[in-house]
Order: sequence, then C-alpha cells, then structure tokens
Amino acid sequence: MCAASEKDLYAVLGASPCDTVQQLRHRYQLLALQYHPDRLGGQCSSEAESGVKKFLEVDAAWKILSDENTRRQYDLQKRAQELKQDGPVDSTVCLEDMTWNQDECIYTYYCRCGGGFSVTEEEVDKETQRALHNDEEEESEDGQNRGVVVGCDTCSLSVYVTWPLQRLKC
Repeated sequence: MCAASEKDLYAVLGASPCDTVQQLRHRYQLLALQYHPDRLGGQCSSEAESGVKKFLEVDAAWKILSDENTRRQYDLQKRAQELKQDGPVDSTVCLEDMTWNQDECIYTYYCRCGGGFSVTEEEVDKETQRALHNDEEEESEDGQNRGVVVGCDTCSLSVYVTWPLQRLKC
C-alpha cells in the first residue's frame, strides 16, 4: 500500500473520501471499462500503454478503497501525512471537551469555519502507549499530558488536542 499512498486514490477514481463503497464501485467500473486493455487493443502502442497504466492505477485504487479495513488504513495514513504539513495551530483543545462518537470510536470538535477536527480512539491510545513506552521526558507544563496536532477537515487550521497521560477510558 505504500506505493499507492503516494497518489490520492480517491482522485484516481474521481471520487471523494465521503463517497460510499457503491459510489466508488460505480466510478471504478466506468473507468475500468474505459481503460481496460481489451478495449484499447486497436489504438497505437503509446496510447494503449498509457491506457494500461491508467487501468492498473484504477484497479489498485479500487482494491484498497473497496475493502473497509484497507480503506480505513489508507485514510489514516493520508490523514497523518496531511498533519505532517505545517499549518497554523489555532488553539489547544482538551480531549474531554470533544464529542465522543461511540459508533465510530472517534472524538470530534467543531472548527470556527464550520468544519471539524477529529481524532480516533486508536490514535489517542497509540500516542499514549508511545509516550509510556518511551518514558518521554518532554512533557507539557503539568508534566502529565500528551497530545497530537489535528487538522480541520475543511480549512487549514489545526488544534493541539491534549489528554492526561493516565486518562480514564470512556
């Protein structure tokens, strides 16, 4: 999945991350028909070759995005990559001030632009375990908090989400 994550797989399919699997399937089928090697047989070799490359790209994107687990993993990798980009950190938000969604296991917080910030329980646990495992000396002012920078899903703002190192599970 590493090679495929260099390209935006949603863009390859002409889709967006909020599309359903059925919508992704429809886009995949249209593109697969358009670029399938059997349909490009009569074209000159350079056109056929670029068509085959496009078909393989579309097929690889579909294989990742059609499976719930690999799609979630891809989305998390894409999100982590986006967060590595420097952006303005607007404020600090305590995890306990965020809204917990039990069904999706995700914390959310509304941005002033109308978008939202979200962090998964998995991200919180992973960062907490990393901090405990590394026995980090870089602690915040109170000496017991951890945190991550989370970007808004709509604008370029980010917030620093913090929580106690020894937090209680919801």
